[in-house]
Amino acid sequence: MISFIKVKTASQAAEIAQLAREIWMEHYEPIIGRPQVEYMLENFQSATAIQQQTAENHDYYLIKRSGDNAGYLALAPDHEALKLSKFYLRKDQRGQGLGKIMMEFVEQLAINREEKLIRLTVNKNNTDSISFYLRQGFSNVGPLVQNIGGGFVMDDFVLEKRLA
Repeated sequence: MISFIKVKTASQAAEIAQLAREIWMEHYEPIIGRPQVEYMLENFQSATAIQQQTAENHDYYLIKRSGDNAGYLALAPDHEALKLSKFYLRKDQRGQGLGKIMMEFVEQLAINREEKLIRLTVNKNNTDSISFYLRQGFSNVGPLVQNIGGGFVMDDFVLEKRLA
């Protein structure tokens, strides 16, 4: 059984932060290096940062499979589209169809909010995730390089999916 739990409490934010550390260290360290992963976790995915983001109208969802934490996703405010800002699964949960179920959940949220477009950014070297998003109907609309502080940049592609 798969559950999507909207994050509302400090303990739920702490669960997401713990998941983020596990997922990001495994997945992103080879792509962007440990110093940038540590910087991003501290500044954007700590329990405190997640609580601050939820106070600023970001919606975080904890994904549970059979009662265990499997991953998480987050939506950020955007005046032009539903912005999918986080979309992560633990390594042992990948390749089993859960990503597709998560994306269907996001698409239903977009429809419920009367959004016609879902937008996300993905690291240019995150080839497995890019392939997943393209299979889900997203299109690459171009590069985006953002200074995130601490001497780091996010070197991404912007992907979009139009909804019928």
